[in-house]
Amino acid sequence: MSIDTTKVLTERVIGVAALVLAVVAPALVSGFWLNSILTQALILGIAAMSLIFLSAYGGMISLAQTGLMGIAGYALANMVTQRVPGGETKGLLLGWDPTLALIAAILLTVAIGLAFGAVASRSFGIYFLMLTLTYTVIAYLFVGSVTLIGGFSPVAGVDRYTPGFIGDIAGDRERLYYITLITAVSVYVLVRYLVRTPFGISFQGIRDEPLRMASLGYNVALHRTLAFGIGAFIAALAGVLYAWWFGQLSPTTMGLDATIQLLVIAVIGGLRRIEGAWLGALAFLIINNEVTNRIPSSGLPVIGGTFNTVIGFIFLAIVIVSPDGLMGIWDRLWEMLRRRGGPTHAEPEGSEPAIVSS
Repeated sequence: MSIDTTKVLTERVIGVAALVLAVVAPALVSGFWLNSILTQALILGIAAMSLIFLSAYGGMISLAQTGLMGIAGYALANMVTQRVPGGETKGLLLGWDPTLALIAAILLTVAIGLAFGAVASRSFGIYFLMLTLTYTVIAYLFVGSVTLIGGFSPVAGVDRYTPGFIGDIAGDRERLYYITLITAVSVYVLVRYLVRTPFGISFQGIRDEPLRMASLGYNVALHRTLAFGIGAFIAALAGVLYAWWFGQLSPTTMGLDATIQLLVIAVIGGLRRIEGAWLGALAFLIINNEVTNRIPSSGLPVIGGTFNTVIGFIFLAIVIVSPDGLMGIWDRLWEMLRRRGGPTHAEPEGSEPAIVSS
């Protein structure tokens, strides 16, 4: 059995084991871990995967995903919330049917994502990066400045208005965990399938040789725009789940701190493997929990912004040791085994050149 085959089988076994553990997690962990660590890790992982999908298969590092995530959450919050007698409320308070609002919020986000993608599709590298960051800044300033949809005050009570097939998630956090888990698995399967379709293969070809692909007759801008729309769809799912999980939306959801946080999660996990999205999110949240809770109670000196300092050093170490993140370390170990076993032409997933025929 070759090293590559062994690696694939090992990863599948680990994946199945991780899924089994995720299914039985509510019986193994506390309510705090289930809600604050695992559920949040799944949501942030979905958001990070929208970034990694564009990066790994299209060479497009987008900083607009947090903005798209916030747009979906804000759209849902304004559509479903209702005026509460005797209580201060924010937003449009449209009171739509939750199922209709859910569909409308996702479609609106995808439409905005396609518009964003159409503008950014002809830019590359640092220009694409800065342009997508501008999208998030625009979204942040828009929701903060327009008091009609909430302004800088949060739109609250979103988790009380959910579709019938979702059920009560405000009082049953285990239900929300399983909904998030099902969504994460579904999105993962969707992307794994998509990158093997003719569109996915040509998208990878555009990542490697955009000029050559254009000369072969492929519409590079259209492919990049559609891929950006797919990334917007994934980010929209994360935004909806985050709104249900947190229960309220404020502009900080799509602020600069949130944008940097999502990028750090993606880099820690690995920008070339979509599995790294959830690995990075889980590592990020565990580090956050340990630093926030352990250091003050241990008697060690607490420095202002201790978590940011720690995660900054970890981020720097990972970038230096393994630019491809934690998944890159895994791939590097197998590469070492491959070299010991003899030469081969196989490449890690996400970096293999696409084979395109004219």
